[in-house]
Amino acid sequence: MKRMLLGTLLALSLSTWTVPALAADPAIEKSIASPERTADDRERDARDKPAEVLAFAGVKPGMTVADIFSAGGYYTELLAGVVGPTGSVLAVNNVPYANFAKDDIKKRFTEGRLKNVTPRIVEASHMYIDPKSVDLAIIIMAYHDTYWIDEKENWPQIDNDGFIESLKRMLKPGGKLLIVDHNAAAGTGKEVAGKLHRLNEDWARKSLEAHGFVFEKAYDGLRNKNDQLDKMVYDPAVKGKTDRYVHLYRVK
Repeated sequence: MKRMLLGTLLALSLSTWTVPALAADPAIEKSIASPERTADDRERDARDKPAEVLAFAGVKPGMTVADIFSAGGYYTELLAGVVGPTGSVLAVNNVPYANFAKDDIKKRFTEGRLKNVTPRIVEASHMYIDPKSVDLAIIIMAYHDTYWIDEKENWPQIDNDGFIESLKRMLKPGGKLLIVDHNAAAGTGKEVAGKLHRLNEDWARKSLEAHGFVFEKAYDGLRNKNDQLDKMVYDPAVKGKTDRYVHLYRVK
């Protein structure tokens, strides 16, 4: 009986397995250490722990990765260094994101830098990216924006079902989706996305699983149990210190 109980508990725990701190592989370490990276990017490293996040996502040389809502390209540049000349990165923005980050985009892509990166401007509700062409898609602190509506900020309503289906369509069989976002209070849903720039992790997971994404694992390296989940992420009390969940999903 004890053996059966232990087996049942182990099976249940696998779906919520959280991994300890991760060591970066050489390609990740080399990309992060690149002398071409800016001081601002290096300052952000301490807060975002990209070496651990990229190792958790399984980024490797030769992969094709889509950086969705890549904005100014902090992660795009890191990904470009990891996948190397045999891989490629799609820096995907919609028009509002591209306009918001236009100065940073201009600086990062000037003078032919990042030759293995292809910038793409898409309509987020239906991202027309070649089917089954992407090994990994990442959405860093931006999934909540697919539920945000604010005409004053020139942010149009996104068909979230269409957005998620577009993600599925671009991924190869067995391809992965990495989500990093600011957690919101338990029991909340999309209604807080625009108000707080947050999205509850359980609600986010269910929204993806409803479209056939399979949750694989979570990483706790960006968690902060002291975060005040009812505060907007730009509030000085929590800015840069939010409780962030890191989820990895796959398509069948």
